[in-house]
Amino acid sequence: MHGFTPEQFLSFLGRVEKLKSIPRHCVTSDGVTENVAAHSWRTALMAYLLKDELTDVDIDKVIRMCLIHDLGEAVTGDIPTFEKTQAHEQTEKEALDGLLRELPKTLYRELSALLSEMEALQTREAKVYKALDKLEAVIQHNESDISTWLPLEYELQKTYAAKNVAGFPFLERLQEEAVKVTEEKIREKERKG
Repeated sequence: MHGFTPEQFLSFLGRVEKLKSIPRHCVTSDGVTENVAAHSWRTALMAYLLKDELTDVDIDKVIRMCLIHDLGEAVTGDIPTFEKTQAHEQTEKEALDGLLRELPKTLYRELSALLSEMEALQTREAKVYKALDKLEAVIQHNESDISTWLPLEYELQKTYAAKNVAGFPFLERLQEEAVKVTEEKIREKERKG
């Protein structure tokens, strides 16, 4: 058998549906705790919206990367970057592989290759996906109330995506603009005391 059975398809969707309920360390502009699925969706949307700015990049591949990058968190939950260890990353990688093994073999191989490319961060597509993943988090923090930020995030907001956007002029400008928004939020909080 080369494709899904309806049972396999529904089973896989049921497992990754958990991403709709798994909270991230971020709050929306409405004060709702963001979930992993929302982050992945908006990261993929960002990729699509930038297709005319990144014409030398296979945006369809970047969108696929964005859609699958946090699938392992359906099993492990989300751990904020500043708390994540090598052991956490290995556990998530193993959980993701176990989850993907439920897929038809051709799809498993395709997604495994994509994940390997993402992890290696050598292609322009992998670099763009990683930059968008980080930029989306920065943008979401900027959209949240500053009272939800941890003290370490005041500085992290300014540097989190900086090295990942290097070499992509529009992403560099986007990151610079996000930092301006961050700095203005901090100044506004200081003015209010």
